[in-house]
Amino acid sequence: MKTILYVILEQWADWELAYISSAVNMLGGGNFENKTVSLTKDFVTSIGGVKCLPDYDLQSVPSDYDALILIGGMSWHNENAMQIKALADDCIGKNKVLGAICDACRFFGSIGALNGAKHTTNDLNELKQYSAYTNEQGFVHKQAVSDNMIITANGTATLEFAREVLKALSVASDEQIKGWYDFHKLGFYNATMPKM
Repeated sequence: MKTILYVILEQWADWELAYISSAVNMLGGGNFENKTVSLTKDFVTSIGGVKCLPDYDLQSVPSDYDALILIGGMSWHNENAMQIKALADDCIGKNKVLGAICDACRFFGSIGALNGAKHTTNDLNELKQYSAYTNEQGFVHKQAVSDNMIITANGTATLEFAREVLKALSVASDEQIKGWYDFHKLGFYNATMPKM
């Protein structure tokens, strides 16, 4: 069983987690488990008002996992978010899949996590304000970018981000992942779904 850890902070973006986790469960053949991590084990409320009780806090998070995905939201600018740095550094050190979407990409820039990979985010100028960020030449104007085990996406690229995470973890065949993506991106009448 492979474990995907999703970091959620107060005011996390529900839809960014929903697409990835549901696709993992639908396409993963029971070989993956989705687990949430936050700063504490207290309820964390999403932008949509959904309360989630995290599986782990930073003291109980397992050392054995296959991916660490930082879900965007409204709290990545807060000082408390810096508590996630050690976990992100651990993931990079273990060469595991590390992903961030929307404002979580800005957090990656602030801790230097984007310096070894091509990447994207909401706003390059925002990244450039951090002294730890030294990879402006690695910025790519795309919805989602996957490079060197690091996946990034801007805040309007929820489906593209999910697709890149699914591919990086080999959750399903390329054809199945494309079919899932096309179905959600193009709609029921325009997409052709492969057999599952």
